Amino acid sequence: MIKNISLALPPQIAFEETLLKESIFSHLHLPKDAEAQIRLLRRSIDARGRNVKINIDAEIYVGEPAKPVLAYSFDYKNVKNASEAIIVGSGPAGLFAALRLIELGIKPIIFERGKDIQSRRRDLAAINKQHIVNPDSNYCFGEGGAGTYSDGKLYTRSTKRGDIRRILEILVNHGAKDEILIDAHPHIGTNKLPRLVTSLRETIIEYGGEVHFNSRIMDFIIEDEEMKGVVTQDGIKHTGIGVILATGHSARDIFELLYEKKVIIESKPFAMGVRIEHAQSLIDTIQYHGFPRGEYLPAAAYSLVCQANYKNAQKGVFSFCMCPGGFIVAAATAPGEVVVNGMSPSKRDSKYANSGIVVTIGPEDLKQYQAYGPLAGLQMQRELEQKACMAGGGTQTAPAQRMIDFVDKKLSSSLLDTSYIPGITSAPLHDVLPEDISARLRIAFIDFGKKMKGYYTNDAQMLGVESRTSSPVRVPRDKETYEHIQIKRIFPCGEGAGYAGGIVSAAMDGEKCAEMLVERYNG
Repeated sequence: MIKNISLALPPQIAFEETLLKESIFSHLHLPKDAEAQIRLLRRSIDARGRNVKINIDAEIYVGEPAKPVLAYSFDYKNVKNASEAIIVGSGPAGLFAALRLIELGIKPIIFERGKDIQSRRRDLAAINKQHIVNPDSNYCFGEGGAGTYSDGKLYTRSTKRGDIRRILEILVNHGAKDEILIDAHPHIGTNKLPRLVTSLRETIIEYGGEVHFNSRIMDFIIEDEEMKGVVTQDGIKHTGIGVILATGHSARDIFELLYEKKVIIESKPFAMGVRIEHAQSLIDTIQYHGFPRGEYLPAAAYSLVCQANYKNAQKGVFSFCMCPGGFIVAAATAPGEVVVNGMSPSKRDSKYANSGIVVTIGPEDLKQYQAYGPLAGLQMQRELEQKACMAGGGTQTAPAQRMIDFVDKKLSSSLLDTSYIPGITSAPLHDVLPEDISARLRIAFIDFGKKMKGYYTNDAQMLGVESRTSSPVRVPRDKETYEHIQIKRIFPCGEGAGYAGGIVSAAMDGEKCAEMLVERYNG
């Protein structure tokens, strides 16, 4: 017999296995020694009231074995001698495209401009300690892409893009905890992601695929409106039945190469702003209404949005990639620029909370960059990042300002402690940012303070600039075939091509591109 149950429980019961079992048995009037197994289906936090509750959905199997937690089996074939397909980039889109190709009997050949996980760590240390940015190995480029050193957020609204459960189970099979299958807002943590990404790569190689690091793409081989292959930095040509372009949102040289080759690309909306940092204890107090977090509740998160009217034009301002219990990192991909991003370890146990607060950028904001065509957004990004670098002193030191000081257009006389390792310096971010962005941020911070009492405070500070929220370029593709609208045999994929916004959505997009490539060109 199978019984379904939904309960709202105190955290100290919901997160304690023995107490949870007792509560469920009591609710179902089962004796304490009943032969029953509990399978959790979903777990979410309800912090709307004064007393925080945990919503639990579960199946209880009475007198019969529970269904296995993992529903999928993955049929990986040995594809060492199979037809080959090329994948550019080893982020979530590229890795999951490779795994799907293997299931479909095609050999994936991944070319990654950056280094493997272990080698990449040394370049990250150089950014933080010596302020040296390696253009091919940084927080954005390298094995696993930008996702490797992110919070590992797995929540997505892209339910129509593919099978979310399938993606999560692949992650569990490669080392993620099975908690990600039940939590409403699952995450893995930046400290756990490197090992998981390594495991994905090992599976690809075990079944005959190839992964090549330090292999930046220098040219595309295009003949008769078909993508025949790529040329890597060593001058070697590589061909295959098709190319999956999964470069991520910061591969500016790839966008420029496509434009140079007269491959159709488009400018698309994106967002830029700052990263704001509060004490995590303050965010906990606000979000849990003073309810003690204790040892069971996670570091509290938030999601904020408003429409800011400036010069009779409304634009969205919103929180982006909120990292509870996290830290801010230097995400530049070239010397002479400062870019900030955020991430959290699996326990989210830092004393800081940070989030991007960004303003939507549309065509009307790019008029002065029209000479750059579809690369206008890239140029706007680049100029702002270089300006931030100059404001910070020409290194990876980030320009910073307290929140109320920013709104009052006042240079901060002192700054708070920060999680940003390269360091911060007081700077007038209200002048560093374009006035359209700065003015809307000022409106938004006051609005957010009304929505979250205590959020608007000079005990919070912002670092600049948060400019890599998404790709400012779209590589257009057919809605049905996922193939580029002009050049055959190239499948633009993931965040870099403008079709995803996180680990799970990028992974699903990678799988779909792999399926469409095989459907159209395998034999």
